This record gives sequence, C-alpha cells and structure tokens, in this order.
Amino acid sequence: MLNKSQIAYCLETIGTMFPDAHCELNHSNPFELTIAVLLSAQCTDALVNKVTPGLFEKYKTPEDYLKVPLEELQDDIRSIGLYRNKAKNIQKLCELLLNEYSGKVPEDRDELTKLPGVGRKTANVVVSVAFGLPAIAVDTHVERVSKRLGICKWKDSVLQVEETLMKKVPKEEWGVTHHRLIFFGRYHCKAQSPKCPECPLLELCREGQKRMKLKAKKAVTRSDAKHS
Repeated sequence: MLNKSQIAYCLETIGTMFPDAHCELNHSNPFELTIAVLLSAQCTDALVNKVTPGLFEKYKTPEDYLKVPLEELQDDIRSIGLYRNKAKNIQKLCELLLNEYSGKVPEDRDELTKLPGVGRKTANVVVSVAFGLPAIAVDTHVERVSKRLGICKWKDSVLQVEETLMKKVPKEEWGVTHHRLIFFGRYHCKAQSPKCPECPLLELCREGQKRMKLKAKKAVTRSDAKHS
C-alpha cells in the first residue's frame, strides 16, 4: 500500500499528465448534469453526449419530461443501454423534484440519493461538478486505478475506496482528484491494455510491475520455444 507522500506524488504526476481533466458529460445546469449522469450508468460518456443535445433541447424542465408518455421518452434515449429503466427513473425523479424540492436539484448528497436512479456515485458527481462541493465519486476508472496503484486494497468495496481516498487526499483536492483519476483510467491505465511500459508511475505501481514481469516471462518463453 502506498503511503500519503507516495499518493501525493502519484496524484501530482497524474495532474501533470492530464492538467485539463474535467467532467466530460455535456450539461449547462445541475438538472441536466443529473440526467446525464443517470444516463451514463453502464454506458460511456461519449454515447451519452450523442443523445443529450437533442434530449436537452426537447426537455428543459422536470415538467417537460412528465408531459410525454413513457414510451416517447424511451424512444428518445433508445440508443443508451438500459433505456427502459432509465426512462422510468427519469420520470420518477422529475416527479419527486417537483413534489419535494420545488423542481430544483438539491445540493445535499443525502437528499440527492433519495432521487430514483441516483446512487452515491451520481450524487457525488452532481455535488462536486454542479455545486463545487468537496466529494469524490468512485466510478470504474477511479476504483481500478486506486486498486492498481495500491492506494486501496483489492478487496475494498466502492464505498471503502471512497472513504480511503477521502482520508488520504486533502479535502480541497477531492474534486480535481476525481477527474484526474478518471482521465488516467480512461486514457492511460485502461482496463484492457494499460500503458504500463510508458507509465511514469511504474516504479510505484504494484499491478504495473506484475504485468511487466509477466510480459517479460512470456517473451522469454516464446524465445525459448522459437530456438528449441
């Protein structure tokens, strides 16, 4: 496991690699961001960004989403995975916003998680990005990078990863750390074929070192087989 100074070095290095790391979901207000993050579950931001321009042009308020039949909303987001369930959650969310929150997205994370389709990760993204409050949202990229680097344990749950990061990263850096880890995981330390040979963090990365040793071992095996 990395100590605090090693973690700080990793995050500083990642920050140098991705100085412009940011939320890649297109939105212009907290409500649109909430809808976009809800749609992004088990789906890429790039695909969501193809759907939301037309969606946000058609639906500007919670009332707009409730004016149409469920089937029409489903058709509008059909290209996104789990679109039936997401459409149901969007309409339920909009109904709750109108009934309980005067049609506005709440700033409090616990209140946000009461909304249909909004889990802890979604709530943390909205709190951090839309309202500028300190939060770390743990998606698949953040979890993978944290575990590969040894910031967290392999067996840690998503909540434990979040709690560990909050303990080991200064509070004022939570938001930017979330985006940097996502960019690092999305464009460098990928789930498949991570760029270990060229990674500036290889000396500290237990997973990267293991992968490089395995790669070298396979190369030797192939060489031996070729000359036998």
